[in-house]
Amino acid sequence: MSVRGGRTVRDLRRENRTAVLQRLYFDGPLSRFSLGPATGLSSGSISNVVAELVAEGLVEEAGSVDSAGGRPRTLLRISPHSGYMIGVDIGETRVRIELFDLALTEFARVERPLVTEGPRPIDRYDVGVVVGHVRDGIGEVMDRAGIAVERLLGVGIGVPGIVVGAPGEGAVVHGQTIGWDAVPLERLLRESSHLPQSVPYFIDNGAKTLGQAEMWFGAGRGARNAVVVLLGSGVGACVVADDIRPGRALEWGHLTVRVGGRRCRCGAQGCLEAYAGAEALLERWAEAGGQPPAGVDEETALAAMLAAAHPGPRADGTTPEADTAARTVLEETAEYVGAGFSDLINLFQPERILVEGWAGLMLGNRFLDSVRDHATSYSLAYPAGHVRIGLGTLGPDAVTVGAALLPLAGFFARGGHREQAEPQEPVPAWRTTLQERGRAKSGGRDPGAASPE
Repeated sequence: MSVRGGRTVRDLRRENRTAVLQRLYFDGPLSRFSLGPATGLSSGSISNVVAELVAEGLVEEAGSVDSAGGRPRTLLRISPHSGYMIGVDIGETRVRIELFDLALTEFARVERPLVTEGPRPIDRYDVGVVVGHVRDGIGEVMDRAGIAVERLLGVGIGVPGIVVGAPGEGAVVHGQTIGWDAVPLERLLRESSHLPQSVPYFIDNGAKTLGQAEMWFGAGRGARNAVVVLLGSGVGACVVADDIRPGRALEWGHLTVRVGGRRCRCGAQGCLEAYAGAEALLERWAEAGGQPPAGVDEETALAAMLAAAHPGPRADGTTPEADTAARTVLEETAEYVGAGFSDLINLFQPERILVEGWAGLMLGNRFLDSVRDHATSYSLAYPAGHVRIGLGTLGPDAVTVGAALLPLAGFFARGGHREQAEPQEPVPAWRTTLQERGRAKSGGRDPGAASPE
């Protein structure tokens, strides 16, 4: 049965369930009385929806609260163990796979390093190796936690690059900086995984999944919109809003900040990533006469650079002289990042800009003070005066949390139903009659079909 706007009764029922689930998840526990104004639904609709969700095991009682002069009101919450999600972070140095319940309690974790076997870091992103890590990691976390596959809502995967859907392939990844040219990641996982077809994959940009996590649970909570910036080996960003819809990934690291500048990993010249990513920072330090430690990972090398630029006191109370090359490179980088922030401020006018990623968190507030000054000086005064720039709060592991939110958001959008083929609505009698009439007049051929050549 259709209603105004082309929606069916089933659509309205699903939307009501979605509204109740979302409010209980983000603001619960709540009573039935509180759910009414929080969702805009009538008391009758609340009673019906809650009764369904309790009967299905998605919602459970969580104590009671006194009411003004009446009986205590029963509090309701999402049942944490009514479903499970897997979050996968295909990162710059490793693949991390984590299994969560609906309360985002971690039940199991697996990490697989991406080993550099050639002269360039791009060699570590062999598609077959990455697919194998993800496939085996999913099986391992499921076995460790002892969770039946039927209880899995889906697998969310954060990847570097642009993700598009393709007929017959599912999610296809265009990751130019890692050498992935139209990699049909979803199809490859389907072909190699032991998961049944009923378990959906949700594949999206890693900065985008991180941004959603910060907006739902971290430093973006309470803002109407924000830009979450990811600083690691490379640079990325995501524009996110305060609702359940996914954010929009930005290839911010490939914004041109210097015409004819340094060569970027993507092959172009003058990209922000060629100046602000950790890989570029260490290269520029060496070019300026610095001595990055050899044979260590980027995180250790960047920590050494920061210590060289801002040395602390020795055990004997003396303070070594600062490495001027390291300090100069960091100061220049703060200006490049600030200029990049000014573009985000002028284009999107966000309430907040949040810095995440292992390199961004390591550079920290000392670096961010200078970035704020440069961002303000390069921006229009009004939007610059209405933005707060700070660090994210979820930490460098948050991409897996954000990835796990992808199947959770899909579950909520379906009203708490598992992914399955939509049942066919009965066709109105008038439509059948007119279709038969059209076929009769066209000699039995479907009147909507293309005419033969």
